[in-house]
Amino acid sequence: MSKTRIAVAGAGYIGQAHIGAIQQSGTRALSAIVDPSPAAKALAEQANVPLHATLDELFAKDKPDGIVLATPNQLHVPHAMQALEAHVPMLLEKPIAPTVAEAQSLVRAVDDAGVAVLIGHHRAHSPIMAKARQVVESGVLGRLVAVTGTAMFLKPDHYFADAPWRREIGAGPILLNMIHEVHNLRMMCGDIVAVQAFKSHETRGFAVEDTVAINLRFENGVLGTFLLSDTAASARSWEQTSQENKAYPTYDDEDCYLVAGTNGSLAIPTMRLKTYARDEDRSWWKPFETGIVGMVRDDPIKHQMEHFGAVARGEVKPLVSARDGLRNLLVTEAIVTAATHGTVVELPRD
Repeated sequence: MSKTRIAVAGAGYIGQAHIGAIQQSGTRALSAIVDPSPAAKALAEQANVPLHATLDELFAKDKPDGIVLATPNQLHVPHAMQALEAHVPMLLEKPIAPTVAEAQSLVRAVDDAGVAVLIGHHRAHSPIMAKARQVVESGVLGRLVAVTGTAMFLKPDHYFADAPWRREIGAGPILLNMIHEVHNLRMMCGDIVAVQAFKSHETRGFAVEDTVAINLRFENGVLGTFLLSDTAASARSWEQTSQENKAYPTYDDEDCYLVAGTNGSLAIPTMRLKTYARDEDRSWWKPFETGIVGMVRDDPIKHQMEHFGAVARGEVKPLVSARDGLRNLLVTEAIVTAATHGTVVELPRD
């Protein structure tokens, strides 16, 4: 079988991660890089592939089987529209669009074009998350009741000095980080239908928030809480617990999620499981049976690329659809609104 030819638009940090995943694959081949920056020339030469300045140039000269759009957020929609017009399946990096309105327009265009679109929520391809979802769906926890989550970490001062826009409205951990968490929570517990939040910027004093406390209501009645902070010296974040991104130090005694049901709970990513042995013995006076759920740690970017190759060939449907991307953005924007106005924000239901 010939290799699936995939081009990558955007040769920044995440684009280079996608390029590496394609090059490591035995069934995908990097066909071209699209990026007008001078730095992209050396990258294309190193990869021994053509370099194009624009998507129009790529599609006119050598249309690939699929394309990864890892360009800046404000270009996601126009670049996705070009790929739709060329009828090229795409892996569109998150967020699907800068705003909900733009995302809604893009979803309508995707539906009309009938082109496969995979949104780049790479944690959806994590073997850890796949196993957690499997445990939840197995029923061993009983009926789901609640979920708690944390993404508390300390971004250094130079992170903001190097890019002052990160201090201003339009940045902040809700918009920059929370969208990663939203899809994980939806994978485990279903759709989120209402949010409430408090935010603070007392630690750094920037215009944008640095800490957020969030309440969540899921469609199936599950309730959730989430603590988010980019100024808290804590290891309770996905990056610092999952061991998937080697750029971060990790701690194998920490968790960032706990899912609890009527018969037990699962801590993630340590996968510590506590369940009652028999229904009639369920009580806080009774001991749990405890154990560790077996799972594999592996790079989700690699798994995402393998999945995208199958999507591009029409073998499977996208694990994270354009509508999923829209739903994740809807939840994130609702958290911003709830934190800003101190209200409960109800989300539209499908």
